[in-house]
Amino acid sequence: MSESDRIQARETIDEQYKWDISSFYKSEEEWRKEFEKVQLLLKEVEQYRGKLNQSSTLFKEFIILREKIIIGMGRLYTYSKMRWDENTKINKIKSMFDQAQNLSTEVERVLSFLEPELLKDLDTFLRFITTDEKLSEYKRYFAQLKEQQQHILSDKEEKIISEAGAMAQGPENIFSVLSDSDLTFPIIKDDNGEEKRLSHGRFIRFMESYNRDVRKQAFEAMYNTYRKYINTYSSILNAHLKTDVFNTRVRNYSSSLEAALKPNEIPVEVYTNLIDTVNKSLPLLQRYLKLRKKQLKLDSLEMYDLYVPIIPDIDFNVTYEEACDIILKSLEPLGTEYTDVVRECFEQRWVDVFENDGKRSGAYSWGSYNTYPYILMNYQNNLNSLFTLTHEIGHSVHSYFSKKRQPFATSDYVIFVAEVASTVNETLLFNYLFNNYDDNKFKAYLVNYHLEGYRTTVFRQTLFAEFEKVIHEMIERGDALTSDDFSDIYYKLNEKYYAPTVNINKDIELEWARIPHFYYNYYVYQYATGFSAAQALSKNILNNNQESVSKYIDFLASGSADKPIELLKLAGIDMTSPQAVLTAFESFNEYISALEELL
Repeated sequence: MSESDRIQARETIDEQYKWDISSFYKSEEEWRKEFEKVQLLLKEVEQYRGKLNQSSTLFKEFIILREKIIIGMGRLYTYSKMRWDENTKINKIKSMFDQAQNLSTEVERVLSFLEPELLKDLDTFLRFITTDEKLSEYKRYFAQLKEQQQHILSDKEEKIISEAGAMAQGPENIFSVLSDSDLTFPIIKDDNGEEKRLSHGRFIRFMESYNRDVRKQAFEAMYNTYRKYINTYSSILNAHLKTDVFNTRVRNYSSSLEAALKPNEIPVEVYTNLIDTVNKSLPLLQRYLKLRKKQLKLDSLEMYDLYVPIIPDIDFNVTYEEACDIILKSLEPLGTEYTDVVRECFEQRWVDVFENDGKRSGAYSWGSYNTYPYILMNYQNNLNSLFTLTHEIGHSVHSYFSKKRQPFATSDYVIFVAEVASTVNETLLFNYLFNNYDDNKFKAYLVNYHLEGYRTTVFRQTLFAEFEKVIHEMIERGDALTSDDFSDIYYKLNEKYYAPTVNINKDIELEWARIPHFYYNYYVYQYATGFSAAQALSKNILNNNQESVSKYIDFLASGSADKPIELLKLAGIDMTSPQAVLTAFESFNEYISALEELL
């Protein structure tokens, strides 16, 4: 390996490009002291069991103790995981994270009595929260608890379910081991004719190749490998579905869809409206696919032709410093209150910027209640990293405002609203770049990049969501699903979404086997709803509507102070109506027209 091919060691990276996570702990010794403190606090919990309804004073003491435990546990867990993510080769740090995981399980077990005990005498506790300022912070918690009352079981039953939690993770863990560790993919030839072993990480790179033979080779090699294990994958997915259905029935939900959405206070209509609206808008996807086919000059558009950029790569080298400057300028429509936080993010080193040997791949935004919201990056000097950085900044500023303005009880927000903040940032960045660079090839590349966001985040994720809904409903009816059944359902959905413009290659029927999100229990629809809501919000913000900006900041600062649907309504978006998704598709249509003009 040449010197230039080596990934740099972390100690060689300048400190200004590493996150400063001292807002957690100044040293590992401080971490260990808090670990011992949380262990001691846990021992105090038992004295409150069965007595919480005796007085508001006693209940308040317990609530304060519980907050100390959960906040301390959050710091311990997050810090150790972030330190491990810096370099996964350091066993000492991995050991710290393992200890934090074990303590987290113990915290959950010790505190599991709370909700069953509250539900035994809910009226008393509802009275308590009206008599004390600290306890009043939990009004939302009790509103949620009351709504979930029929789905929370006895103390003993909740303990059993808590203990069984590890078994419920079995299908996802088995899927991960099989897919990430045990599968061996064949060797294929890359663009230069060099032999390279196919992997999950390389698959999309091969699918983006301008050499069609490379794309076809990679596509067939990927699914021929999965075909060998397809019955195993069918068994794993069946086990996961049965776990979801068990949870649905034991907790008295009408369907697994309701069981997944109701705890986050999302109406089932949001899910079904999304599928219905996207289905009605499939002619727009066909319009884009026809443009792709025309631009690639293909007689037939195959499933392995969907990821190759229809505009050749452009030379857009952007350093981290330049990215910070561009992002700040792109976010100016959100006002100084917002950009001041972004500036602090850069200046106070919330970002761990560059790849180093042993560092976790990908990107995320993370922190705990009383720390900064940090960002892990593996920054490359390209457009994709620029968009990833502003995406994660969206999450971090959301967390910053929420934790600044909300008490601990309502400081967290659910995934349903999380993707809105990140996608608004991406849309504002796209708008800034499009309006400030004159090169038509670059503009066309940008528009196509944005259109691919619609295709992969709205259309593709909704296809996934529809597949999840169908297979869960079949298991709920008592149907048996074989690998052939899964494949047939998945193939027909691809046919509905992509035909007739795309030739639906037989191998695509196996794609369901490689999607980890099917083990996340109705998770993916939130990508599509979040993206759609963000398009509508961005349109309002870019119209220099100060009221819209003010409402948006208030939305970011709301945490879980109300139902997520209601919070979005305050920002001007009603996700119980198809309108937000329809507005997104109006923009999608406009972008297709813009791309046609630029080509």
